[in-house]
Amino acid sequence: MNTEKISNDIQSKIENINPYREEGKVAKAIEAQTSKLPSDAFLWLATGIMAASLTLKVLKKDHPALFIGQWVAPVLLMGLYNKLVKVKGHDQLNDLPS
Repeated sequence: MNTEKISNDIQSKIENINPYREEGKVAKAIEAQTSKLPSDAFLWLATGIMAASLTLKVLKKDHPALFIGQWVAPVLLMGLYNKLVKVKGHDQLNDLPS
């Protein structure tokens, strides 16, 4: 087999794994719940985490301050995911009538 045929075979198998690009049940359930939260909640939570980390740092509790401070990025990423779910929706094909 030449490399082009192998590449085409692999590409066709990949495309057939999820041909309609549908989300799974778990992703739909998560999106249904997270879309109920206001986007500001994640920003306020991240700000509160930064304040808590700063407070711990001022109190000379360096390790807990670093541990808590590292939560900011994941919370903001969850907020971004939340915003994308609200704007784009989870799966446009599922919303179409049969």
